[in-house]
Amino acid sequence: MSPEIKQFAPFTVHGLQVRTTNTAEQTPQAKIGGLWGRYFSSPGAGASGIYGVYSGYESDWAGAFDVTAGAEATAGVALKPDHVSVQIEGGQYLVFHARGAMPQAVFEAWGRVWQYFAAPRTDWQRCYVTDFEQYLSADEVAVCIGVKPV
Repeated sequence: MSPEIKQFAPFTVHGLQVRTTNTAEQTPQAKIGGLWGRYFSSPGAGASGIYGVYSGYESDWAGAFDVTAGAEATAGVALKPDHVSVQIEGGQYLVFHARGAMPQAVFEAWGRVWQYFAAPRTDWQRCYVTDFEQYLSADEVAVCIGVKPV
């Protein structure tokens, strides 16, 4: 399944955050799995409107970045004391869909992202500003990668 290009308006996600690298995530010190465990064990963590946000990029895929597990901010709902607020940059995103058991479907979608950008590109370049996973249902995810034309 090929990715689709989609325009997103800016929006805000509130949630728990860690800083990591792709290299660290391949070791026993990986942080992302624990982040999701903490998020889902916190009071009020719902099964809908959930996002995984990648932001604060130090450089590119090799540098450090922030990961936020959370939900879209709702007007009038206060930020929890242990949560942070992260702004999703408005703009163009390549969207990679996957369906199946979680987290395997997420891994599959990210595998397609890595494969897509490993090939020489003449159409889209990653921005490394904000990327996000949008959990559409219990078995469907959209991985959205911020891009600009080459």
